[in-house]
Amino acid sequence: MPSSFGNTLRVTVFGQSHSAGVGCVVEGLPSGFAVDQDRLAAFMARRAPGNAPWTTPRKEKDAVRVLSGLNPDGRTCGAPLAAVIENTNTRSQDYKNIMGVPRPGHADFTAWSKWHGEQDIPGGGHFSGRLTGPLCVAGGICLQWLEEQGVRVSAHVDECAGVADEHFCALGNSPAANERLAAQMDALADGRDFPAIDAGAAGRMTEAIMAARAQKDSVGGVIECAATGLPAGVGSPMFDGLESTIAYAVFGIPSVKGIEFGAGFASARMRGSEDNDPYEVRDGACVPRTNNAGGILGGISTGAPLQFRCALKPISSIGIEQDSVDLARMEPAKLTVHGRHDATAVTRAVPVVEAVAACTIADALLSFPADPNKD
Repeated sequence: MPSSFGNTLRVTVFGQSHSAGVGCVVEGLPSGFAVDQDRLAAFMARRAPGNAPWTTPRKEKDAVRVLSGLNPDGRTCGAPLAAVIENTNTRSQDYKNIMGVPRPGHADFTAWSKWHGEQDIPGGGHFSGRLTGPLCVAGGICLQWLEEQGVRVSAHVDECAGVADEHFCALGNSPAANERLAAQMDALADGRDFPAIDAGAAGRMTEAIMAARAQKDSVGGVIECAATGLPAGVGSPMFDGLESTIAYAVFGIPSVKGIEFGAGFASARMRGSEDNDPYEVRDGACVPRTNNAGGILGGISTGAPLQFRCALKPISSIGIEQDSVDLARMEPAKLTVHGRHDATAVTRAVPVVEAVAACTIADALLSFPADPNKD
């Protein structure tokens, strides 16, 4: 069961929701890079449980313990970096009633079909959102490295429970549009509780999430991510292209059910004359005037902001009674899920999307950089 992604920079996650801990191994980090542990802890806190009324009431610090990969000065030493997060607040008894009765919408049934009851069920086992913690460890480190390369990655809740936020100004690529995008990314970095650009939209989303929680239900949404500062020529055609590798990693995030780059599905309703991004000379370089491509053509960066949106389905563990099947008896069964669950995955998944985007972009820079200019 591979739980890895990447080429030169390869990330592997391990652990289960209620095992002693979860963790990651990151191979291929350039040596000599100083990892700021305080910044990493601050990034991890954005994903940590129990920090908002619409999330699980379960409290865990998600403290990262680096086991290897750093020298005594805190710099990468060239060896694989291994890190672990201990699971300190588990209640496996909350899952007794689902041991043989799968939750609709969850991977309980498919895991049972594959491993015939030997899978680890409490907390969702290896399918749990708990595994996004190690992704944030790897991605939090890659975000710091990318910053040194002049690349910035940011994400926000673009939509939740049918309430839309202000979109990233990423599809224009004019100097004014890029300036506005930078301002939006700055705003999201100010420590706000709800990761949305517009405060009014954040308030309406919060109300919708809390209304679903009050009814023992859950909601889904859309996360938008953008990366700036990536030069043209990074990536590879076909299966190692930026779109391919980002999508591969993003679909490793629990609840993700769809992804689009740039204009995405809207481009299917356009003519070529509308969708094409014309080129122009700007500061002595050829650049796309607009960015319907989302910063990628043929799997390779165009130099415009890299932008994508991913859709997350509602959390499957809800307190409303649902129809299921007793797998031992093969009889109909009613199921009500107990335990401490989020009303939405969307808010806590924002740093996770940033993390996997950072890992894949860093890998592309290391694996498939633009060839040196021969002029």
